[in-house]
Amino acid sequence: MGTSWPVGLDTIYGGATVVAERVTELSNGMFKITTFPAGELFPGLEVLQNVSQGTVECGHTALYYYVGLDPAWGIATALPFGLTAQQQNSWLYHGGGEAAINKLGQNFGVICFAAGNTGAQMGGWFRREINTVSDLQGLKMRIPGLGAQVMQRLGVVTQTLPGGEIFQALSTGAVDAAEWVGAYDDEKLGLPDAADFYYSPGWWEPGPSLHVVINLDAWNKLPKEYQSFMRVAAWESNMNMLAKYDALNNDALDRIVTKGKKLKVYSNEILNAAQKAAFELYAENEAKSAAFKEIFPSWNAFRQKIQRWHQTNELPFNLFVRDNPI
Repeated sequence: MGTSWPVGLDTIYGGATVVAERVTELSNGMFKITTFPAGELFPGLEVLQNVSQGTVECGHTALYYYVGLDPAWGIATALPFGLTAQQQNSWLYHGGGEAAINKLGQNFGVICFAAGNTGAQMGGWFRREINTVSDLQGLKMRIPGLGAQVMQRLGVVTQTLPGGEIFQALSTGAVDAAEWVGAYDDEKLGLPDAADFYYSPGWWEPGPSLHVVINLDAWNKLPKEYQSFMRVAAWESNMNMLAKYDALNNDALDRIVTKGKKLKVYSNEILNAAQKAAFELYAENEAKSAAFKEIFPSWNAFRQKIQRWHQTNELPFNLFVRDNPI
């Protein structure tokens, strides 16, 4: 299993190791998977290509890294202003999402199972404060996927860098801003030492799924029991990662704030402009990608329904406990 993650990021790399360990346990030691960090077998942003080609049997990655191959891969991970982690899992498991992604995967000779979610991500580290869309003009930012394409429409110059290269780029000024995941991982990467302004929310990744990607020929050769073990292990990794990040981010954020770093919220001007640009981008992607055109309308209908439901019951509760702390 090749991955997109440095081994030092224990929670996100743990998405791969949990799968491997659980498969070994379920098979009583008969089915073993060896995990490799980004860069050891091939670059971290080339997992899908190497699994597709059969260089390795499987990988662990974020499928939105591969929107250059087909923009529909972005839907598999997260779309800007899309689904929260809870909503994303609902779409994948009970809204036809997994089947839709695996239909796309057939074009690349892979099958994919959700095996991790970070929860809503933070909106990135900035070396200077931003308040308006004009503040974004010419700003250099590390951000991948369709979120990067939205930022480009707001005047940002984007780069896709693997996690292990972000600190160097941000601390030296090679980029003016960078996003990764959230407080726990950002602290591990040293990002609080590279910039002063920490923004929320990560509107481009409100609930991003990570996936185990398996070469389809290798998958079809597995005994049915081993296929079941893989599905169970991926499910467990998906649930475990989200719970672990939610537990770890709290204390990490406290440590970051104690350092004097400034927490900021994106202005409504920036959020409105980004949301408008995002849905314009989706319309364009429907016109140029058959897979995007097939998946997006049903995904969007699901998004509208589940957001309405959560606004009916979960939003009032969260607003109350926020405004009436005890």
